[in-house]
Amino acid sequence: MSRRALALGVLTAPVLLITLDMTVLGAALPAISEDLRPGAATQLWIVDVYSFVLAGLLVVAGSLGDRIGRRRLLLIGTAAFGLASVAAAFAPSAGALVAARALLGLGGATLMPSTLSLIKTVFPESDARRRAIGVWAAMFSGGAAAGPVIGGWLLEHFWWGSVFLVNVPVCLVLLAAGPFLLPESRDPQPGRFDLVSAALALAAMLPVVYAVKSVATDGFSTAGVTAAVVGLAAGAVFVHRQRTLPDPLIDLTLFSRRAFSVSVATNLLCVFALVGLLVLVPQYLQLVVGMSPLTSAMWLLPGSLAGVAGALVAARLARRFAVRRLVVGGLSVAAVGFAALGLLALGAGPVAIVVGMAVAGLAVAMVETLTTDLVLESAPTDRAGAASAISETGFELGGALGIAVLGSITAAVYRAGLPAGTPGETLGGTLAAGGSATAAGAAFTAALAVAGVVAGVVLAYAAWQARFLRPVVEEPAAPASAVARC
Repeated sequence: MSRRALALGVLTAPVLLITLDMTVLGAALPAISEDLRPGAATQLWIVDVYSFVLAGLLVVAGSLGDRIGRRRLLLIGTAAFGLASVAAAFAPSAGALVAARALLGLGGATLMPSTLSLIKTVFPESDARRRAIGVWAAMFSGGAAAGPVIGGWLLEHFWWGSVFLVNVPVCLVLLAAGPFLLPESRDPQPGRFDLVSAALALAAMLPVVYAVKSVATDGFSTAGVTAAVVGLAAGAVFVHRQRTLPDPLIDLTLFSRRAFSVSVATNLLCVFALVGLLVLVPQYLQLVVGMSPLTSAMWLLPGSLAGVAGALVAARLARRFAVRRLVVGGLSVAAVGFAALGLLALGAGPVAIVVGMAVAGLAVAMVETLTTDLVLESAPTDRAGAASAISETGFELGGALGIAVLGSITAAVYRAGLPAGTPGETLGGTLAAGGSATAAGAAFTAALAVAGVVAGVVLAYAAWQARFLRPVVEEPAAPASAVARC
């Protein structure tokens, strides 16, 4: 096995870590609640603090990696992730678990932009880089498929802390192999690291992510609106400061490159639709159809496996067809797949979900592999970390917005479809209050069908705006042999 193949294995390990951490927590949450007895607000923080910290620090971490070295930042983040996993596994209280999850978010923020930017260093050739990104992206779908199964098995045999300890062996392997297999890369003229910009980035991202999640859980509230205003104001100041600094934290001229801006927007819209529906579909399978959590996960497994296939086949297709045509075509197919959930309103049942999500998962994974490659391709090598961080921030915001918007639409349609006097504002609330399961199930099925159609419309718009993608003129690639010797 070549040195570059081994390096790719090391670079995909953090993706698996982060995906597993996101998917196994849901399975462990009932056991955590029973053991640590967190209040309702604390339980929400156990779930949400990870994504808050991750989204808030991505841009700062990406820019920091460009300055101090991407491999160094990756190894520091891996050590932090491993230590936080141990702390989470043995947390004696709910508050300690919240703190450990925040540290996991800190580690995760350093991992994602570092892995992507190092892929550009290790695989400078266009075709090899696309194949590497395909493997990297396939790990997301593979981790999403394996997470519920691994989590279920661990919880059947061990205590809830085991779902965090599973990260530790992966971290140890990465720490041992990374210094030998990964080259160091950094901006040769990074300039001064602006602490004020870093603070403004946090002040913008954290309140905005909080506001979006607040809308998803509580609707429009004073706290959520205030957070949004504060975050947007801080974002405006951040943008103004980047335009005036000689050494900005983020090079805003990247957005003037159509391949970069359209790719980031496409990724955001794809994640919006996919994550928003993946939160809703398990509720339908478990509470309406009556499946167990493990059975419902198995029904969604074809979509995850299709995602693996889509990511792996993207580079091969890009050799034969124009990337723009592949992206537009893939988004169009994904739109049809998501819109197929609308057949639920006609009595199609769970089969419509399996087929629709598999079609959409295949197409979305292919598209995101190609657009992620375009993000790296359109950014200068010395700014690869910051460009990767912007792309990852788009993913995080897309997921948060998808949960909030599609969740709010589903809740509104669900409440409108309930018979007068039915208790509860959510499906779980209605069933817990003793409401009619038949009426609640019918209302939620109709609401999920509407959410699927809305997701399809969003992806149809994404296909339309992807028409404006333009080819990228790449920088001269370093010889592969030189990279291998780094």
